[in-house]
Amino acid sequence: MVLPGFMTTLLRDPAPRWAFELSEAGLAVARAARPPETGFHPLDPDVISPSPVRDNILRMEALSARVQALAPRGEKKRQRAVLILPDYAVRVSVLDFDSFPSDAGQQLSLVRFRIKKSLPFDIDAAGVSYFPQPAAGRVDVVVAVAPLEIIARYELPFRSAGYHPGLVTTSTLCALELVKSTGPALLARVSGRTLTLAVLDADRLRLLRSIELAGDAGEIASHLYPTFAFMDDQLGAGPRQVFTCGLTAHANQELSEEIGQTCEPLRSRFGIPDQFNAGLLGYLESLEQLQ
Repeated sequence: MVLPGFMTTLLRDPAPRWAFELSEAGLAVARAARPPETGFHPLDPDVISPSPVRDNILRMEALSARVQALAPRGEKKRQRAVLILPDYAVRVSVLDFDSFPSDAGQQLSLVRFRIKKSLPFDIDAAGVSYFPQPAAGRVDVVVAVAPLEIIARYELPFRSAGYHPGLVTTSTLCALELVKSTGPALLARVSGRTLTLAVLDADRLRLLRSIELAGDAGEIASHLYPTFAFMDDQLGAGPRQVFTCGLTAHANQELSEEIGQTCEPLRSRFGIPDQFNAGLLGYLESLEQLQ
């Protein structure tokens, strides 16, 4: 796996032609063009069920049929593609180090040692990707970990349909490209039954956590308060801006009133980010910044 949200250092020319965001609701699809061509193709609710500890693809035949129906005809070469997985399928953490070795092998060993005790699965059977964020006197390392079997099951229908999923990441890591802030900011994003909270200090990710919830504004607010406390402790201030995604206008207003701060919905030049396409639109945003 690799970590967008920091796309400018990770993408190589030419960018993958296709991008797919998977969720319980369906497939959000984009074909890289100017302007990009986007669409959404629903799935039955019992096809995908995100989890970091068990198989996410409950009905592989249904997902495969949907992907096959979208595959371009007459292509002899495999089509490079980005797969954007549900947040809850991958464990993403930010580890802080006083110093971080320059050798890649030593870096990976250190990351694996630090994170393995916090995982609900065996790290020896997992894919690990990381991205160092140097700062004055410290290094914050963004780490994404998921069981290899879960990743392979997501990739399988795309490989069978003639795609090469060379870049695999998560929805909110891509959606961070849509957060425009120069100071401490918080993103609260709902996708299906998952709330993902991301804390940013300018262009550095300081915290990312995903929580299962019912989805009402009061419950979301209850998870924001400890996040505000984390920001006060680690950044010396609460968020200058609070961004939301996946909430109705009414729920967004309720949340603003509950926390006493205006919540700004995420925006994209390619459409309105919602519960099931924010990662895809964030990926497209990153491509525009590379032009």
